[in-house]
Amino acid sequence: MSNFSAVELIIAKRDGAELSTEAIDWLIANYTSGVVADEQMSSMAMAILLNGMNRREIRDMTLAMIASGERLDFSTLSQPTADKHSTGGVGDKITLTLAPLVACFGVAVPQLSGRGLGHTGGTLDKLEAIPGWRANLSNAEMHAQLDRVGAVICAAGSGLAPADKKLYALRDVTGTVEAIPLIASSIMSKKIAEGTASLVLDVKVGSGAFMKNIDRARELATVLVQLGNDAGVNTSAMLTDMSTPLGRKIGNALEVEESVEVLAGGGPSDVIELTVELAREMLRLAGKGDVDVAAALNDGRAMDKWNEMISAQGGDPKAKLAVAKESHVVTASSTGILTQLDALAVGVASWRLGAGRERKEDAVQFGAGVVLHAQQGDHVVAGQPLLTLHTDEPARFDRALASLDGGITIDASAVSKPRQILLDRVTA
Repeated sequence: MSNFSAVELIIAKRDGAELSTEAIDWLIANYTSGVVADEQMSSMAMAILLNGMNRREIRDMTLAMIASGERLDFSTLSQPTADKHSTGGVGDKITLTLAPLVACFGVAVPQLSGRGLGHTGGTLDKLEAIPGWRANLSNAEMHAQLDRVGAVICAAGSGLAPADKKLYALRDVTGTVEAIPLIASSIMSKKIAEGTASLVLDVKVGSGAFMKNIDRARELATVLVQLGNDAGVNTSAMLTDMSTPLGRKIGNALEVEESVEVLAGGGPSDVIELTVELAREMLRLAGKGDVDVAAALNDGRAMDKWNEMISAQGGDPKAKLAVAKESHVVTASSTGILTQLDALAVGVASWRLGAGRERKEDAVQFGAGVVLHAQQGDHVVAGQPLLTLHTDEPARFDRALASLDGGITIDASAVSKPRQILLDRVTA
C-alpha cells in the first residue's frame, strides 16, 4: 500500500480536494491499526463534515471500512436474505415485528442490531427484557438459526467493520455525527459486511430522528441506496415520520409487549402499517413480491415464528416481563386536538426514566418508559390521562417531566389530520 501522510490528507480535504482511492484505503487501514491517531482522524472527520465527499469517495470509504474486518456469507442458505436498517427513533420497535413476519414467506432475515445510546432505544436492550434471551451468537450459531428458523436478531460480532467501531465513537465526541458521508459509510459498511442480499433502509424524519428535515433525509437515503447497489446489494429506502413516537409504548419491556400485541393481530395502527410496508418492500427486493403480508399477522404465523426465534436464543416468550415499581400520570391541561406530542420530548423522558443510557457501560431499567394514552391527532378532554411515566426510582420523575415541557400542545380550534407515516421512497 502506498505511503501517505495523515497531515497531507487532512490538509487536502480541508482545502476541498478529492481523496484518491489509495489515499482513503491507506487512511482507514492505518487508523484501524493505530498508526493514524485519534486527533488526526478527528480533524479529517471535521474536514469531511465541512467539505463533503463525492459518490466515489464515499464508496471507497465504505469499502475500506468493510475491508478492515470480516464479511459474512449467507450464500449457502437455501433461502434468499433480506434485512432492514432504521436510522433510529422513539418507540421504533419495528425490527421485533418485522423479522418474524418476513421469515414467514421463505426469506431469511439476518438482523444484526445495536444498543441504545441517548434518546433512541436499542433493539438488543428491548429483547434482553425477555428472560434468558441472549444477544451474542457466534457466526456458526447465527447461520444455523437462519437455516432452521429463518430469522435472527443478534449483536454484530467485533469482526465486522472494526474501523467503523473506532470512527463511530470518535464522531460522537467531536461534533461530526451529522456528516452524511460518515453516516452513510458507517451504516453501509456494517450492512454490506453482514452479507445480506437485499436491504431496506428506514430513514426517519422529524424531531425524534437523526435527520430533522426531509431534504437532508432524502439526501442521506439517496447516498445509502447508491452505496448498497454499487456494492451489489439490492437496496431501497423509505422516508418515514418520526415527529411523534411510533406506537403507544416507549421503553424496553413495554416495546416488547406492544410488539407481541401486533404479532397477535392487534396493536396500534401506525406500528402495523409500517411493519407491513417494510415487509412488503423486503419481500419485493428478495423476489417474493406477490404475498399477503397482513394475513400472516392476523392468522398467527408471525407469532409462531416470533416464539421460535426467541426460544432459539434461550429466551422464554411466555415469561412475564419486568414492570416498573413506580408510575406517574400526566393529564391533559385542556380540551381539544392533541396537535403536538413531540417524539424527542417523549424519547428524552423515557431515557431519563431509566429506559436508556448516557454511557455505553450504563445498565438500563427494563420496566422504565412511557405509555401513551392518546396519540398525536386524537381529541382529548381536560383532565384525561395523556401518558403514564414508569420507573423504579421516583427521583427520576422530575427530570422526565421537565423534558416534556413544550413538547405537548392541545389546540381547541384544530381539526384532526391523519398521520402520514410513509413520506417518500428512494429506489435505485
